[in-house]
Amino acid sequence: MDAEFWLERWRDGRTHFHQTRVTPLLQKYWPTLGLPQDSRVLVPLAGKSLDMAWLAEQGHRVLGAELSQLAVEQFFSDNNLQPHIRESAYGSHYTAGNIEIICGDIFKLDAAILSTCAGVYDRAALVALPAAMRAHYAQHVYGQLASDYRGILITLDYPQEQMDGPPFSVQDSEVQAIYAPHTDALVIDRRDILDKEPKFLEHGVSRLDTVVYKLQRRV
Repeated sequence: MDAEFWLERWRDGRTHFHQTRVTPLLQKYWPTLGLPQDSRVLVPLAGKSLDMAWLAEQGHRVLGAELSQLAVEQFFSDNNLQPHIRESAYGSHYTAGNIEIICGDIFKLDAAILSTCAGVYDRAALVALPAAMRAHYAQHVYGQLASDYRGILITLDYPQEQMDGPPFSVQDSEVQAIYAPHTDALVIDRRDILDKEPKFLEHGVSRLDTVVYKLQRRV
């Protein structure tokens, strides 16, 4: 699964993964992290998520990473924001207020950028990646965040053989394995959401849980 897969989805408007509201689980559990208001918070594979605007409203400096220029432009347009745009080796930086989105490949971000992030919110990144990419993603991104970082990770758990991803099923055993080198991942919520997801029902999925993790740098 390469970059063109996601760019085509945005071009074709096949973005059912985009939510038209702030994620309730984010609103419920983010305050439990106790991050200072001015903390920089990474939102990987951000799309045009309204969750970024909510995090900014909490006083955080939001850093989104997104491949699709269309998604980035739509985020600022949808939120009536006029971004300043500059270029760097990482990609195109769109900034308005305390929200910055880098339009580029998250795997090109390095410690110079990632180590400035004391928080991370991952609802759409880990579950968007096939199994072969997830360990590398976790090490590259989470392994280079601030030494005392904290975050929220939201995954899906369902019988993968019953439906092709994305979004992919990521079981707790895999989360624990790929985060273990640098992060403690504590399950703080698990709930059945199958009746709220008609796409999964249409594919004959028999079970669908959403799982919320509290993440913290392992010391």
